[in-house]
Amino acid sequence: MLINKDNLPLVAEDFMNDVHYEDVDIINDLYEKLLNYIDAETKENKNIVIDAYQNWYDHTVSHFKGEEDKMIELNFPPYMMHKGEHEKCLEQMRQVLDYFIKNDDKEFLKSYLELDLINWLVNHIQTMDTVTAMFFKTGMSPCSAH
Repeated sequence: MLINKDNLPLVAEDFMNDVHYEDVDIINDLYEKLLNYIDAETKENKNIVIDAYQNWYDHTVSHFKGEEDKMIELNFPPYMMHKGEHEKCLEQMRQVLDYFIKNDDKEFLKSYLELDLINWLVNHIQTMDTVTAMFFKTGMSPCSAH
């Protein structure tokens, strides 16, 4: 297991926490499949990793769209900033997958998941998603509190 759900930061909206838990399940599944591929290098195992990664990417697109639709609906002031973070994340995810497919660099993908992804995910939840969830719940943004 790469990410323990019990260590994931929580936000003020349950629907966001639920999606984050889904993310963790998908990421952990991808990570286990990658470890299996590292142990048993077959074309089939590589394709299993690629499919799991694509599943994670597709889920992330849906996850981000759900948040962004709610931000638009509630006129969330820093919507563009939050959306920009999502776009950067998706672009990096795409580049990592493309690099893995082209170069078959298992250690690169493993490092991305273990370091870059975990750091980004926790930071994003603790900052962007925490502020966004509080706005969804209260209608108030800490950005406008002063």
